[in-house]
Parts: sequence; C-alpha cells; structure tokens
Amino acid sequence: MRTTSTTPARPVLIAALALTTAGSLLLTPHQAGADPEPSPTRHEPALDRARRPSPRERRPRALGTDAPAGGPKVTGYPREQVLSPDPENPADKSLKLGLTPYHAIAPELNAIQALGDRVSVEVTGTSAGGHRLYLVTVTAPETARQARAQQRMRDLIENAPAAAAKSREIKASYKAPVFFNNNIHGNEWEGTDASLKLIEQLATAKDKRTADLLAHSRLYFNITANPDGRIAGTRANANGFDLNRDFVTASQPETRAMRQIEIDKQPTVMLDLHGYVNGTLIEPTTPPHGENYEYDLFLKNTYANALGMEAAVNGLGYTPAEDGVEPAQIPFRDQQEGWDDWPPIFTPQYAAFHGTVAAHTVEIPLQVNNSAYTNLPVEELRRRSAVNTAVAGAAIRATLDFVRTRRTSLVADQIEVFRRGAAGAAQVPVSAKTVPGVPGIGPEDVYTTTFPRAYVIPSGKTAAARLVDHLLANDVRVTRATKAFRLSGRTYPKGSYLVDMHQPKRGLANVLLADGRDISDKVSVMYDISGWSLGRLWGAAVTSLPTGKLTGLPLRPVRKATSVGRVAPHGDLSLRLDDPAAIAALNSLLQQGVPVRATADGGTAIVPASARSKATALARAHGVTFDATRLTGATPLHRTRVAAAVTPGELFALREMNFEVTPVSTAVLNAGFDWSAADVLMVSAGLAYGDLTTPARNALDAFLSPSSGHGLVGRGIGGAELSTATGLLAAKPVEGNGDANGVVRMVNAGPITTGTPGYGFVYAPVWFTELGPQIRIEQSYATGNPLVSGHWRPLEDGTGGPSAAAGQPAVISGPHAVLFGTEPLFRDHPKGEFPQVARALFSMAAVKESG
Repeated sequence: MRTTSTTPARPVLIAALALTTAGSLLLTPHQAGADPEPSPTRHEPALDRARRPSPRERRPRALGTDAPAGGPKVTGYPREQVLSPDPENPADKSLKLGLTPYHAIAPELNAIQALGDRVSVEVTGTSAGGHRLYLVTVTAPETARQARAQQRMRDLIENAPAAAAKSREIKASYKAPVFFNNNIHGNEWEGTDASLKLIEQLATAKDKRTADLLAHSRLYFNITANPDGRIAGTRANANGFDLNRDFVTASQPETRAMRQIEIDKQPTVMLDLHGYVNGTLIEPTTPPHGENYEYDLFLKNTYANALGMEAAVNGLGYTPAEDGVEPAQIPFRDQQEGWDDWPPIFTPQYAAFHGTVAAHTVEIPLQVNNSAYTNLPVEELRRRSAVNTAVAGAAIRATLDFVRTRRTSLVADQIEVFRRGAAGAAQVPVSAKTVPGVPGIGPEDVYTTTFPRAYVIPSGKTAAARLVDHLLANDVRVTRATKAFRLSGRTYPKGSYLVDMHQPKRGLANVLLADGRDISDKVSVMYDISGWSLGRLWGAAVTSLPTGKLTGLPLRPVRKATSVGRVAPHGDLSLRLDDPAAIAALNSLLQQGVPVRATADGGTAIVPASARSKATALARAHGVTFDATRLTGATPLHRTRVAAAVTPGELFALREMNFEVTPVSTAVLNAGFDWSAADVLMVSAGLAYGDLTTPARNALDAFLSPSSGHGLVGRGIGGAELSTATGLLAAKPVEGNGDANGVVRMVNAGPITTGTPGYGFVYAPVWFTELGPQIRIEQSYATGNPLVSGHWRPLEDGTGGPSAAAGQPAVISGPHAVLFGTEPLFRDHPKGEFPQVARALFSMAAVKESG
C-alpha cells in the first residue's frame, strides 16, 4: 500500500450508479462523458506506410508464443500446460489468513485449465527467490489463424496507429487486452485469491455477458507478482526490493517479467491490487500528474472505471459499524495531494507509457499484515481476508464490465496515444472541455511537457551501451548512425545512437532520458521520489535536441547496443574505473589473484599483460575496455571484503559490482562477528553504535582503529553518526529536509568522484560543516539552486532547503573514513555514481593483502 494524508476533498459531482442484479457475474459501469476529439499538431508528417519496426518486432517475444514474423510459430488458444507441483510449505504466511499458499497455486491452475477451453497458463520467469511467475490468460478459444490475426492487429495499433485508427477489422474483432496484477507487495495477499476465484468462474460461466466479454477481450492475470514475499509475509522480494518502485531501473526479475507483459500484451486497462487503505482507495490520483502521459485520455478512462469500481465495492453492503469497512474513495476527487502519479516507478503509471488508458492502484480495506498479522486472532484475520477478497473481486468484476461495454473506445484511445507519439503531436491539456464527465479538474491538474525532436547518445562507452540496451528493453526505438551526420548545427560521429522522439512510446523515452522538473513549488508533499534521469545518472552522455529534421540522416534501427568490450593486443592494460561494470571486472581480477595497481588519482586500474586472457573474458562478460598503457600504477589494489550495514538496494548494488559482501547489523555484531572476514565497513542503516554491547563495541573500535589498516565508508546520517561516535572524521553532518529527493548538480573535486557525472541523487540530503584537519572535500552541491528535478523544500523554520545545501560539501574523506551525504547506490538506480562508492571502499580497505 501507500500511505496518504487526510486532506480536504475536491468538488464532487455525485452521480447515480446502478448495480446489476445479484446473480450476474459482471457489473454495469457508470457512463462517463463522450470521447473528446483532440486537436493534434504535427512537427513532421508521420508515414505509417514507411514505418520503422519496433524493438518488439525485431526480437522474439519473451512470453508465450506471441512472436513476430520470423519468430516461433503462433498457436491458438487455449495454450494449456501441466505445471509441476511445488513442495508443500507449512510456513507459508498465507495459510494463517485462510488464503491460497504459493505451493497450492500450480495444482489449482492445473485443475482450472481442465475445466474447459478458456484458460491458459504460462510461466513468465522466476522470482529472485527462484519461484515461478504464473500468467493466466482467459479468453474465448482461438485458432492459430485467429491468434495470428490478433497479433497482427496488436502490432498495427502500436506501429501504424494512423492506419489502425481506420481499421474496420480492429474495430470489429480486436480483443481488448486487460491486465490484472496481483500481490506485487508480498504481504498484501488477497488480489491473488480474488483472481483465482474469478478465473475459475470465467472458465465455466454460461451467461451471455461472459461469452461476449471473452469473445472481445483477452484477460491476463499475473497471479502473484511477488511469490517470495507472499510466502515470507514481506512487502519486498527475496532481494529486499519493493517491486512497485523498480520500473524505471528494472533491477529485479519480477519487474522485468511485468515489463515484458506490458510490452507483449499491450493492455488497454490494468488493475494493480494492493492493501490496505480503509475505505478502499481507487485511483486516479492527486496531483502532480506525470508530464509525459497523454493524461487527457488516461484520466477520462481511469476516472470512469473508478466510478464503476466504487459502486461495486460499496454495493457489497459492508458498513463501518458492522464490518469495519469505510466507503470507497477516489484520490483525484476526494483528496488534494499526497497520492500522486508523478513518477513512473509504480505499475499503473509505468503501464500508461505502453498504451494503457485506464490504470489503477486499488487498495483493499482491512489490514491483515505487519502488526495485525502478529497480534489479531486468526478468526479476525480470516474474516478480514474474506472481506478483502470480496472487495478485490468486486473491483475486478466492475473492470471487466467496463471493458465489455467500452471496448471500442478503449482501443481507439490506445491507438490515439501511439498516434500522437508517432506524429509528434501536441499533448492535450486536461480541462472540463477535453475530459467531460470528470469533476473538479483545475489548473493544479495540468502537467504537460515539450518533447525534444531527438536524443543523441555517443557510443563507445559501457554506460552508453547499457543505456541503449535498457531503452530497447523498454520498447523504446533507437537508431545508430552508419556514418557521421550533422544535426542542429553540430556534427556527430559514426556509431552515435539517436532516439527519434516521433515514435509511439515517446512518453516512455522522454520520462527515462529527460532531466525532469523541479516541482517543489507545486505541492507540499510527494508520495515517493520526484526526480530521476537516466540521461544524467547512468554515466552516459545524452544530448537533447529540441528541433531538427531527421529526414535523410544515415540511421539504422538497432536491436542491441554494439559491444564496447575489447582488449588491446599488446602490453600492459588499463581499465578506467568509471562504471559499475568496470568495478565488477576489477573485483573479478582481484579475486583471481591478479596483481593490479591503481593510478595516483584512483581512476584507472593497471593490469599486467600476463592477465590478458582473463581480461579478455571479462571484457566480453562485462562490456568493458582494456586499453594498452605504459603506466605502472602507484598503489596496489587488493581483494576487498565488505562488512555492510546498508539498505537492500545498496547491498544489491555492491554485489552487482562483484564486491564480496557480508551483511551486518547491530544484532549481528552483538551476537559476535568475526572481523577477520572483512577489510572495510560500510554503514548507512541498521547499525547503532550506542546499542552495541561492550564486547561488540570494543571489537568494532579495534577494527576501525587507525593502526588496523581498515576504514569506514558511511552514507547518510547513519554513517555520519558512526563516524562521529568512533572519532574517525571531524565533521558536523547537517540534515536537510527528510522528504527531499531528486537529481542534483554536483561539483567533483577529489579522487573519489573524479570522472563520474556532475550530477547526483539525494533522498533526505546531508551535507557537512565544521571540517577538521586532514579532511578533503570530494564533492559539493552546486551553488545557486542545486536541484535539477524533484521535490526539495526548506523545513518550516526555513532550514534544510536547497539554498542551505548550495556549495556545501556532500562527500568528504579523511585517512580512515569517507562519508556520503548523497545517495550514490539508491535502489540500484544511479549507475553513474556507483564507482564513487567503489573507489571509497578500495581506499578504506586494508592495505595488506587479505588471506
């Protein structure tokens, strides 16, 4: 769930909503206003007949057998498979709630498939903990020929939207895809059970409305997006990640599976089922709204479906007095701020960039997780779970009826999303005129952007290749220059990548690459992060071109970035330590016992010629370049073992760089920790010096003593407090606004940060004053307003804002500690900053070789 504050309601237009009879499987939705006619403008004509293939067309599909021409053979529906059983797990946390444990899902799906010819199951991947991810498709049977026709129409909608808008075949026979995502937070269980019950009902229902629904739509159910968390009763997956914050980065296998579902199935409508907010919270959201959406189309459909779900949920008859269930709420209508759709890190907001025109987080009402799970009687927990399952089921059923009655307009609006992108058409600001039927639209809801004509990404660096491959994985189209070209008064070399922003998914391309916006003055509080930018934080050089004519440029579509991995054929080798992939390669060499030295500035590793074969394998594996060098290096580097009291995202990033990491905490140290297994300590969270026992404190002090040869890398106020407690660094940490976050301009000044981007990411920023002797400023916040994009306000007393941080040290170092006031490893995201932490760890590790 999210948490939200109680705020005054918007003006509300109460509409009369009629419920169907109790015996019907589906519900009749409220009818919103007529579809508005947009008035697009074109910067250049979009030629559908000469369209470029999308990344999806240029590679086989990852899910099922829906593959483009040249891929695997397309089969019809159903596509049944018998799932092997999982071992019974009596510790599965679902059992206490009377819900379906993970090990029972495969047998249940097998049984449902056997009921008829409407249900198919596929495995879309495995979770971080190794559990299978199940996607169920429910639709009327299709021959192979019919399935190929559906695929062809789906591809036409994205790749030739102007032609698709005129297609009689699409209007008459295209099956609208609908996606239900369940249990992305593992301890918010009931969406899974509601979906399983509904799938079973749909498999055998004989009524005409169900037959009509399945003849004109495909329903996709991600049964549990987070089986690790479902089993363990945790919000996060086995890697400790909140999957509903991972869609920009896609670091986790579950996120990548959901991303591929969005790309391959191209849903018009989706629900993401969560808990627990009482009364049931049904999006659309409060401002600010993402500026890269086609928000007029999104709001029209999302609000209309929300009204239908609200009626269905309230129509169940639960009351506050009898059941503890409050009436449903719609944040757009009922709140002013605090539940926004600004960042694309949430599933519904990410879905909008793949053409989903009605997407919702739905928070079911009664808490059964965390303290409630531990403290409430089993009978009460099961009563609450039964209510929650019914509420989730009502929301799903209302959505199905919404799709059944509005299929044509939903598909037309998805086509319009893609048409605007391909044509370079202007966005349509929301208003009472452009989105009739939605009450209370005001200037606070208007967020649009000016899309650039193109982005150029110079090739040749590992970071550029990573960024291009990430764009392609998100179904963003990228081209590469076959020779040098000139655009907007500048010449770009052969091999440069270009992202043409006249493409169907321009919103996704822009939301990933653009700087973003400082929205500090728009609202007083944001729900989660407000700034992100792969163009600024991933280490690649990205140039935005506001205008320019691309016709005639020597560009070819790419399926994969060109590898930059290579090794010079003669002499000693140099490896620039400016990318996490280079750090991973270096750590592999060190773990293999290769004698590596660092240059005086710490920015380059010198590898002996004798290790060329090892370097060749690593260049291929990590896409890094080993150049020839005559430098000898100044400082030996050694295998570095890290004891880390850090967040799950930081732990994952450290291991991504191939560091050998042992997680520690206050409890681990108090239980007795063998410090001989570590060379350096990194701390950001979970280790409080004052809570250590005397033996644990003495052992830590001995490890960090100046004579030991070990040091501390600290991040945030937690790391700074440990440095102060142990006397390692004479500096005063200053905490900024704890809710502030975003992309900031930085000034690099020392060897820890040299060669990394002049940008950083902050969340609860920290800076340092009253610096003692022997302290070096490695990085400072830029002067003026350092915030590029995000939300950073001063506190009520005027302190803690960006003006207070401007020009202040953000990263400092001394002989025995390095302290970061920024978030260089935040949720495994700001890849360009990772090397700063790596260099800090190397500099603070033991000077003697570890055994």
